[in-house]
Order: sequence, then structure tokens, then C-alpha cells
Amino acid sequence: MESSPEKQESAPRGRLIVPGLATGHTVFHWIVQSFVVALPEIQTAFQLNSVGVGGILSARELASGLVALPGGVVVDILRRYWGQLLAACLGIAAVGCLVIGVSPVYPLLLVGMAVVAVSHSIWHLPASASLSHHFPHRRGAVLAAHGVGGSVGDVAGPVVTGALLVFLGWRELISAYAVIPFFLAAAAVWTFRNIGVTKEQPTVAVSQRVEATKRLLRTPALWGLTVVRGFRAMALVALVTILPLYLGNELQMGTAGRGFHVGLLIAVGLFAKPVAGLLSDRLGRKNVLVPGLLWSCLVALALTIFDTGMPLTIMIALLGLFLYPDQPILTAAVFDVVGSEVASTGLGIVACVAFLMAVLSPIIAGALYETLGFAATIYYIGSLFVAAALVFAALPLARAADEQSAG
Repeated sequence: MESSPEKQESAPRGRLIVPGLATGHTVFHWIVQSFVVALPEIQTAFQLNSVGVGGILSARELASGLVALPGGVVVDILRRYWGQLLAACLGIAAVGCLVIGVSPVYPLLLVGMAVVAVSHSIWHLPASASLSHHFPHRRGAVLAAHGVGGSVGDVAGPVVTGALLVFLGWRELISAYAVIPFFLAAAAVWTFRNIGVTKEQPTVAVSQRVEATKRLLRTPALWGLTVVRGFRAMALVALVTILPLYLGNELQMGTAGRGFHVGLLIAVGLFAKPVAGLLSDRLGRKNVLVPGLLWSCLVALALTIFDTGMPLTIMIALLGLFLYPDQPILTAAVFDVVGSEVASTGLGIVACVAFLMAVLSPIIAGALYETLGFAATIYYIGSLFVAAALVFAALPLARAADEQSAG
């Protein structure tokens, strides 16, 4: 019999789970967003057009997607080794940073980006599943707290990187960022040594996992959530591909200015993310996510009107109000509809398909930007947010609060 939520949340290791996972999440997002800020410099170094820049982020999405599904299955099977797996993800991310920093040619740069993407993709599986397992009645809130850790990296990474690029080359800076994950990997071995495991937890036979996975694949809501996450991923990766290029190439914004605006896009989410997660626990996922996705569409479209100066800065801040807080709600919605014994498998299925849906989006965005301009790219991004909202609105999901009271 599975331990009660009260026992799970009061376990000694529970005090370290949320802050520890949030810290690791900060490191991953610091690396990823710092790379985004340096895209104009990387474009110049490798003499790329906008499609070539989009190809870098497409490689990231492809690597993340290919590893997500088998990773989810393996993570469920290796549940007792989640701590070691989380530590390994941090160490592998450090290696990826070094590869990016020393890459003399474009293909090796793609390899480094893929290594970071794989470690980041796998990290989310045991991290999210363990939070869902230990805090089932506060699922949206704790997943949002984990997301806040990522947002801290999303905000601080671009701002610090933009400032440091004034003094350092992008290669030296990305290589230097490999140091912290190495040290955190060693600390994670101890901090997460028992994560995801309870004394009362029975051993799940392989046949039971197979049967649970078959039931999972027959769940219409899971596939609907997969499509929603896919559209959302397509929109987000297109936006983070084009926005730095627009700021650097058309507005002639320096590295510090680019870092500030990319960081601002995420900074608002530091405050909005926990509020959105808590509201989704109380009001239901659909009542929070659908208006949020429509908000992202409207503000993105407003960028075509308020496209320079202070109005652009304000629109970027408003866009960040729900651009990243939607992710923990989607993850919580997945855990609402899957069994705990195959939680990582379910999340892996959703993540795999969503990443694969997003693979071509940076290239499409790059081609639109190269040929038709910034406004055409924003229309493409806005349409994806609307599609995600419409699909999610049509899904037969129960309110999270109702499910908890019945549990």
C-alpha cells in the first residue's frame, strides 16, 4: 500500500526535495537561456543565416524528444536509482557545455547542444515524478516551485551572460558555465539518495507495468495533452529563436540589452508561476491554462504593433506573465490522468511527441523571419498558442480539486 500524503510530505528527505530539485533546475535553464542570448554572436562565428540558427534549436528539440519516451520507461524501472540518475544528468550537462565552448565547427556545436538537451530532458522525468509522488495533494504547487527554480536560471542566466559577454567571448563563457554542474552533481548523489522511494512502496512487477502502460496508451486525455504540449512547445521554441535575432540584428541591441529583455521575458514568471500552479490545484487545470494560452497569443500579436523602444519592453514583460507558468500546469495535468507506477512513462510519452512536434518549428520560424520578416513569424507563433488553447478546452479533464477531494 502506498504511504499517505502526510507521511510522504513529512519525511526528513522531503525538506530537501523541493529546494534541491529547484536548484538543479536553475542550472539547466541558466545554461540553455545563456546560449540563447549568445545566438547573434554564434551566428556570426559560424556565418549562419536565420535558418541555420533555427537548426541549432531544432537539434535541441530533436535530441530531447528522442530520449524522452525510452527515458520515461527506463526511469520508471530504475526508480530506486533516481538520485544517481539526477546527479548524472548534471554531470552530463557540464560535459555538453564544454563541447559547445570548444566546438570549432557547426556539427560539433550541434552535438554539444544535443548533450545538454538530453540531460535536461531526462532530468525532468524523475524530478517531476518524484514531486508528484511525494506531494500528491499539492502537485500543481510543488511542480510550480520546481518551475520557479528553472525561471530563476532563465532570468539570471541571460542577464548575467549579457553583461559578461561585454568582457568575455561566448566560447569562454559557456565553457566556464560547466564548472557549477560538476560540483552540484557530487552534492546531488547525497541529497537525492532516497528520492522517490518509500518504505511502504511495493515492488511493481514488469507485467503490471506493461499492463499499466497499455492502459495509459488507450487514454484519450493523455494524447490530447500531448498535442497541447506540442503546440505550446512549437510556439515557445520559435519565439526564443527569433526574439534574440530581432533584438540584435534589427534593433541593433547590445549583449546587455538582449540579456535584459530575454531575462525579462521570464522574470515575471517567477511570481506568476507559483500563483498559477496553486490556482490550478484549486480551480482546475483548464480554468487556468486556457485563458493563459489565449493571453500569450494576444500579447505575442501585440509585438507586431509595439515593436520598438519602451512599448516593446512592456509587451515582452506582459508576454512573460504566462509564457513559462503554463508548463508546470501541463505537467500536473499529465500526472492527474496517469497512474503513479507509470508516471515517468506517461510524462515521457507526452514530452517525446511534443519535442518531435517542435523540431521543425525553429527552422520554420527562421525561414519566415528571413523571407517575410518579424511580423509574419509572430503570426505563426500566435496561431500555435490558439491551437493549444482550443485543444485543451475540448479535453475531458476533471477539476484537480474535485479529484483530490475524492481521493
